[in-house]
Amino acid sequence: MAAPMSADRFLGALRREGLTVVEVGAWRTHNRNHKGPWGPVHGVMIHHTVTHGTSRTVELCRDGDEELPGPLCHGVITKDGRVHLVGYGRANHAGAGDSDVLAAVIAEKRLPPDHRANTDGNRHFYGFECENLGDGEDPWPAAQLDAMARAAAAVCRVHGWTERSVIGHLEWQPGKIDPAGFTMDAFRARVGERLK
Repeated sequence: MAAPMSADRFLGALRREGLTVVEVGAWRTHNRNHKGPWGPVHGVMIHHTVTHGTSRTVELCRDGDEELPGPLCHGVITKDGRVHLVGYGRANHAGAGDSDVLAAVIAEKRLPPDHRANTDGNRHFYGFECENLGDGEDPWPAAQLDAMARAAAAVCRVHGWTERSVIGHLEWQPGKIDPAGFTMDAFRARVGERLK
């Protein structure tokens, strides 16, 4: 059982992993904690944004919209490989997912198929939204993929997790397809290489 790291420790972990970090407004206290607890944390979730353009993407992920208020993640990873911190604490990114998947993440075992939406993921996962249209054709630049792996590895390193604690939204919640354009097994292999 892991308590979330402090916002300052999170920022430091990302920078130690060699990332360029952009702090957006009062990100340290921008959260949805009034809607429920954040923690214990068990993993890192990767998403795509279905957006194009840095400023629009960061603004949407910070503020959300009428149906889904922000923050929609902790960090937004843009095409240029920068990580924009938009919130810290409970964020509207994971939604309800499968308790069997969470159990596998905690045990760091191969993930079962996600069949149910019976567990609060916003409580248990750090979330990174990654700028991409999500159509399977929008490219993932090398700088962005590298930053995504570094960000996931930074969190895993602090908590003593392996790459098995990194999942895609599509592995958590039935009906989700993100991130599209690469496999999570390949992505976890990247994270594992960074953790060696």
